[in-house]
Amino acid sequence: MIFVKNMDESIQFYHEILDLPVNKRFGGIKGPEIAFLGDSETQVELVCNPEKLDGIYGSNISIGFDVVSVDNLISDLQKKAIPIYDGPYQPTAKLKFFYVLDPNGVSIQFVERHH
Repeated sequence: MIFVKNMDESIQFYHEILDLPVNKRFGGIKGPEIAFLGDSETQVELVCNPEKLDGIYGSNISIGFDVVSVDNLISDLQKKAIPIYDGPYQPTAKLKFFYVLDPNGVSIQFVERHH
């Protein structure tokens, strides 16, 4: 679960960089709003609660995703003006990764692995 400041902005971000569709979205209108993103068994849950906007956002959260090509994803993100937060790093010939931040400060790692 990731607490977000703005549900629409966060959904757009995760859809743009990860192509995650909205699976379920409910609540809102002065109460908490919840959205589940993804079309597989593992999903990202976003929660927006306008009454609790007191610094509970992403600075201590990190999530990771495997990707086919770090270089291709970096190129795609640059075209969308999404900044690279850290990296890319290649500690071994079989591992390459980098990080971006979502609109709430959540660190997202993208990892390319070669077996």
